Amino acid sequence: MPDDRNVYGTELEPCSTDPPTGYLRDGCCRRVESDRGRHELCAVMTEEFLRFSRAQGNDLTTPRPEFEFPGLEPGDRWCLCLPRWVEAQEADCAPPVVLEATHEAVLRDVDPDLLREHEYDGRVAEESETE
Repeated sequence: MPDDRNVYGTELEPCSTDPPTGYLRDGCCRRVESDRGRHELCAVMTEEFLRFSRAQGNDLTTPRPEFEFPGLEPGDRWCLCLPRWVEAQEADCAPPVVLEATHEAVLRDVDPDLLREHEYDGRVAEESETE
């Protein structure tokens, strides 16, 4: 929607079209009245966050074709439910946020300084795993 704005007050940028994200699956983290989960925050997935989400009962890694959901991997961008991101932040495992693609409505519930602390810097931290 043309009047959608990001946290900077400028035009909302797409979060991801591969995989397609957003409540409307149009690639954008729009504010949609019927979206009770508030998929308004664009985040870059990390292994730590994906594990946290799975432990909370929301497995984001398993494909669900019936919902056109491909399953996510570290590095994928996704419009997260705002309450889940806040929960992850409180557990010290919030994924980085793409501010240009995060809807301004998020500012009603999250301090801008906190969002800036989690701003995506172009890198996803890789965890070293020994096999």
